[in-house]
Parts: sequence; C-alpha cells; structure tokens
Amino acid sequence: MQNRWVLRSKSDKDQINTLAEELNFPVEIACLLLQRKIDTFDKTKSFFKPSLDELHDPFLMKDMEIATERILLAIEKKEKILIYGDYDVDGTTSVAMFYMFLHSFYEKVEYYIPDRYQEGYGVSYQGVDYAIENNFSLIITLDCGIKEVEKVLYAKENQIDFIVCDHHLPGEILPPAVANLDPQRPDCEYPCKHLSGCGVGFKLMQALSQKKNISSPDIYSYLDLVAISIAADIVPLIEENRILTYFGLRQLIEKPRVGLKFFLPKEVRETFSVSNIVFGIAPKINAAGRISHAHNAVELLISQNEIEARRIYSQINELNNERRELDANITTEAILEIKKTGQTENYSTVVYNKNWHKGVIGIVASRLIEEYYRPTLVFTEGKNDDLVASARSVVGFDIYSALERTSEYLEQFGGHMYAAGLTLKKENFIPFKEKFETIVKETIKENQRTPVIEIDEEISLKSINKRFFKLIHYFEPFGPGNLRPVFLAKNVSFGGYFTLMGREKEHLKMTVFQDNLKNSFEVIAFKMGHLIHKFEKYPFDMVFSLYENFWQGKTFYQLQIKDVLFKEE
Repeated sequence: MQNRWVLRSKSDKDQINTLAEELNFPVEIACLLLQRKIDTFDKTKSFFKPSLDELHDPFLMKDMEIATERILLAIEKKEKILIYGDYDVDGTTSVAMFYMFLHSFYEKVEYYIPDRYQEGYGVSYQGVDYAIENNFSLIITLDCGIKEVEKVLYAKENQIDFIVCDHHLPGEILPPAVANLDPQRPDCEYPCKHLSGCGVGFKLMQALSQKKNISSPDIYSYLDLVAISIAADIVPLIEENRILTYFGLRQLIEKPRVGLKFFLPKEVRETFSVSNIVFGIAPKINAAGRISHAHNAVELLISQNEIEARRIYSQINELNNERRELDANITTEAILEIKKTGQTENYSTVVYNKNWHKGVIGIVASRLIEEYYRPTLVFTEGKNDDLVASARSVVGFDIYSALERTSEYLEQFGGHMYAAGLTLKKENFIPFKEKFETIVKETIKENQRTPVIEIDEEISLKSINKRFFKLIHYFEPFGPGNLRPVFLAKNVSFGGYFTLMGREKEHLKMTVFQDNLKNSFEVIAFKMGHLIHKFEKYPFDMVFSLYENFWQGKTFYQLQIKDVLFKEE
C-alpha cells in the first residue's frame, strides 16, 4: 500500500535561525522545537528537563476540595471504601495505585473490577449491589463513572456516596455524586484537560497527601503506574502528562515494583520507552481483562511477594499468548471473509462471525486497517442473540458521526471519532452493512483513503552526528502530541553492505550514503528485505527516524527507514 507523504509546514526562517543561535543548536533541532510551540530558552529548558515542581495544584480541579473532605470523613468515621475501576490498562493501574496508596494508612478499603462479559464497561448494577451487600458507604470510581447517572442514583438511594474520577467527556447531566472529578467538565478550569483516568486519580492522591501531610516522594513512587496508563490510553504526551510520564519511566527503569519486574528484562531497561509500554506491558495487562478477569492484573500490580508476582505474571503471559493466537487466527479468517464476500474494493470493511472472541475484535479491526486502509467494523455474537462490534477508523474520518447516521439499526453505540462500540439485532446486520458502506462512500475524502506519513522536515544526512542524536534523545518521551521526529532525505544511495534479518529474511540492515561515502550510515528497514535489489540498483528518497540502541554497555546510533521512493529510470 503506497503511503502519502506530507511535509509539515516550517516556521519562519528568521525565527528558526534566531532560536538556533540563542540555544546554540543546529537549525534542524530549532525547527523541531518551534513545531512543538517551544520558542524560547526557558521553554526549551522546561521541555528538555521536566520538573515535578511544574505539576499543577490538584485543588484547581473542580470538586477536589469536596472529594478530599468526603474521603477524610470516611476515614474518621471508619467507613468501608470501595475502589472501583474499569478492566483496561488505565482502569487497572488506577485501581492498583489508589488502593495501595489508601491502604498504606487506612485498612477498610477494597477494590472492585467489573467482569467484561457479565457486567460490561463502567459502573454496573452488580458492582453497586456488591457494595450494598458488603456494607460499603463510599465508592471511588477511577477511569469511569462520569456518565453513570442512573447507577450513581441507585447507590445514593441505598445510602452509598460516590466520588467519580474520570477523564472521558461528560454527558449533559452529571451523576449525583458527592464529587465529580473530570478535567473535561465544561465548568472545570484545571489546566491539563487530557489526563488519563489514572492521572485524575493521582491528582486526588496529591490533594489527599497535602491534607494528610504525606511527603511528595511517597506519592511520586506511584508514577510508574501513571506512566503506563498514559502510554496505554494514548493521551497526548504534552504539558503535565509529559512530566508524569518522564518521571514514571524513570521509576520503572530505576526501581520497578515487584509486579512489574517481569515485564522489564534488564537488557531493555537502558532503552525503555513509551513504545515498550504500548507494545510490551499494555497488551499483557489488557489480556487479563480480554480473556479472563482483570482482577488478576490488579493483583499483579499490587503484589509485594516476588513468588506470587511471578505466578500471576506467568498466568497473564499465557493469557496474552492466547490473545495473540486468537487475534492472528481471527484476522486471517476476516481477510478471507473480505475476499470471499467481494469487499476488497469497498470503501468500508464490515465482517461478522459468531465464533469470534469478543475480547479481541477491536484489535482485529485495527489489524484489518493495516491491510485495507478504510473504516472497519468487526462483529461477533453478544448477549440475547444481538451482534456486537468494535469500530476503528482512518485518519480524518469520523466513524462516530457515520454510525449516528445508521442509528435506526442500532440498539446502542458509543465512542469517539476514531473508535466505537455498538450493538444491533441480527436481522439488522445486512441493512446496516449496506447503509454504512453507502455513508462512507458518500462522505470519505479521497485523501483519507491513503495512509499518511507526516514528515517533520527534510534534512541532509551530513547534519546527523552524535550530538544531533543526543539532542533528539532530549525530546523523549515520545507519544501523541510529541511524536518521534520523522525526517526526509533525498537522493540517497546504497552503501555497499547489507544483511537480511528475521526468520523469513524479511528485514534489511544496510549502509547508505548521500553526496559522498564519508557520510555513510547504517540503516534498518523492517519488512523491506524483498527490496534489496532495488536499493542496490536505484537512488532513492527515504523517510526515517533516529534511534539509539544499547548492546553490551555500548550505544549504537541507527536510522530506521519508514518508507522509501525509488528513482527508477
């Protein structure tokens, strides 16, 4: 599939040169900083060296004072407190963090994670009933609750108070909780609007710590869990999130808690990054809730016993292996279904199989977009013969709005621009599928049907040296809002050395040069082994990023090709 290259607009040349001179940095680095709205020495210093002193006052969040007062009253009156969270990574890290924090100075606290298949997302009536039956008088939700008006009211009618800690967009009516902590509330003036659910929970911990005179280092020890939640939930890595992630990663690397040690083999700690969380830790924690019960993930995260932690980790690792096998098999079946039903040239993908596992259909939808770049829905059988689906979209196309236009066929749906979940009656599947295809065909723009690679700037390879790599390193942690810089180099040539790697020899490592052989570089090109003869024969333009690798105590610098355009005669 051919990608579309889009070169980001540059700042004014004089502005770039002025900043480069002020910082004594190469103009290429100054350009990257200005693209991130960093235009002074002081802003650069804050960006390159984050400080915990720059975290916002938690009491800037609406209802924070009320929330802390209610928790302190519960402690004073020796009430039972239930920590309630979602079954994904953000939810389980939130629950583990807040449970450990509260339990460190108060005994009457337990936690509850709903069953993905029996109770579904968010606060459930079963969860509230559990609180009623076990004499809890305060429920603190994390990563959920902001739209649960009826369930919070049900709890209130049964003399149970709620404190909601959430980061999702609220509905028109807030639940009748004692406090609703959510930076996305329209009436909340908290400066950082894009905290994770765990991040909101951390701000409540910060506020409680101030009230109880708990030292800051004690609560900063939980930032590893906050960093995992931020990375896994794909929230913007800017402002306060950048600070929380920066120090959370340091905590993970330097002093990993017992339950996380097994995710962090020593050989990866030197280069451990947000990507390691997204592709290494998060899928395993998520697998617990997808295939079994997320209770196991919380137990692992709060474990203080290495033998117990190893046992739980082994179970979760097995669940993740099962998840990967399911994911791979269902993706293969779905691609066959697309071909069999003549959908290869469609504007959308809509597939269904009653035997597909509900816990992985979202992953499969994302996999299908890698194969066929278009809005995608994967259906399987749900409760009461209804069909349930996960929807995923492509850059720029609002799948939530498209689903709204099919609402006559839907029992329920929810989500946002790029991801959604829905339920419909089996008899409505075909008419829904046909209407959805029509809507996508009518509304999707031609340029939204091709994957886009955003390029930060065109550079000459001779600009890249050891100092340049080190300066790029200061831009970390990378993630949404601060992606790893992507460069374009034109008229590059094969440098004479190559080796094929991987089980199928599908990956390529080689040397390249530009202008002259003095500036040759080692590059790696994943899944491009089959192109070696073209690399040898033709000059090319390449889109790439820079990476540091550590091996046997040494640092190696490497260019990683993301895409290539050959100058064929």
